[in-house]
Amino acid sequence: MPCVRTVLCLLAACGAIAFLGYCIYFDRSRRGDPAFKRRLREKRRAQQRKAEGRGAQLWDPAKNEKLQEFFLQEVRMGELCLSRGEDRMGVEHLSNALLVCGQPQELLKVFKHTLPPKVFEMLLHKIPLICQQFEADMNEQEYLEDDRD
Repeated sequence: MPCVRTVLCLLAACGAIAFLGYCIYFDRSRRGDPAFKRRLREKRRAQQRKAEGRGAQLWDPAKNEKLQEFFLQEVRMGELCLSRGEDRMGVEHLSNALLVCGQPQELLKVFKHTLPPKVFEMLLHKIPLICQQFEADMNEQEYLEDDRD
């Protein structure tokens, strides 16, 4: 029986070598094709234009005004909740404001001086969760935009 096992191992090795050889052959023929290089350049240009278009969308003045309104609303709601003693809801609203703020470091400095230490600590612990949620939302939005294309 060891003879059959050896034969099977040799056949598997030969199959793997043949597959790798085919992959190398296919890759070389693909890379050498002038149409491939042209399509690759076009694809990269399209991605670059799409990325530039997204950058223009981010700084749209109408969206900027909406972000400012949202920021102010979240700060007001956070202050209101904190004045009522609802620390968790207040931190939630302040973290939303921090998320859309143009200068989050400056806002954190203001919060450090104006918020009670306990609430500020809660806000600091909330920041990584906000970042993860934001990244997940952005990835989902990009996925949805890619589906439309």
